[in-house]
Amino acid sequence: MLNVERLRALCSVADLGSLAAAADALHVSASGVSQQLGQLEKELGVAVVERQGRGVRLTDAGALLARRGHRILSLLERAESEVASMHGDVVGALRLGAFVSASRTVLPRAVAALQARHPHLEVTLAEGEAEWLIPHVLRRQLDLAVVDSWSTLPLEIPQDVSIHFLHRDVADLALPVDHPLAERTVVHLADLSGVPWAAWSEGTGFHDWLVQSLRGQGVEPRIDYRVAEFATHLEFVARGLAAALIPRLAQLPTPEGVRVVQTEPELYREVFALSRRDNDRPTVRAGITALQDAFVET
Repeated sequence: MLNVERLRALCSVADLGSLAAAADALHVSASGVSQQLGQLEKELGVAVVERQGRGVRLTDAGALLARRGHRILSLLERAESEVASMHGDVVGALRLGAFVSASRTVLPRAVAALQARHPHLEVTLAEGEAEWLIPHVLRRQLDLAVVDSWSTLPLEIPQDVSIHFLHRDVADLALPVDHPLAERTVVHLADLSGVPWAAWSEGTGFHDWLVQSLRGQGVEPRIDYRVAEFATHLEFVARGLAAALIPRLAQLPTPEGVRVVQTEPELYREVFALSRRDNDRPTVRAGITALQDAFVET
């Protein structure tokens, strides 16, 4: 009979690529993970990992067992959650992740609702962007991740992930009040050539989205101010230094000196909750319901 904890150690190495990373995720030492794998090899009579430089890689037998092991662990987690929830309450742990705007505006409401409905549910939240959140869902480090996908920069979602629609958000254009275009109700992005911008730093999803959105309208963006946080972008706009694109989900007050107008074409994003396809536990279903309810109130 296979030992569950040894199987979990093998799956963590398969997901994370090293003994050290698996040890960190499992909250044990690297030598502890190595010992678990050694015991697993003794039970099976075959090697499941082999040395590769300073690290390890899975053998064919190890890779096969890891694939089966993921399914086994998912079934065990679901069984434990369903048994614990048999008396009507949802019991267990729910690990949430969300992008910045959602985690600051909607997630507190969703978590509060979950705690009120299910007092024995342990909810945690981590903030990050899609490139961090999705791998954590796939590696079983998060149960649900709230991500966004812009119309001008669609998100690539792996096949092993289930998608649950939550919300449609729109971005508006923030201009200094004395800008020549600020009196318009709608501003065409193609008319913004030469305008200085406040935007997120290179390498972030929001930076890439702004660049892609403007280039799609024939405008090469001039980003003079690369700073984090939409609130900071608005301060640069208020001083007459730049324009900015601000998602409505950010729910920021408009400072004096700023005019907010709609764009043509409309820039919108869809917000989803992502979960592993093999993770349909009561805790996850409760989380999806709470997120959907919280976004309806937005």
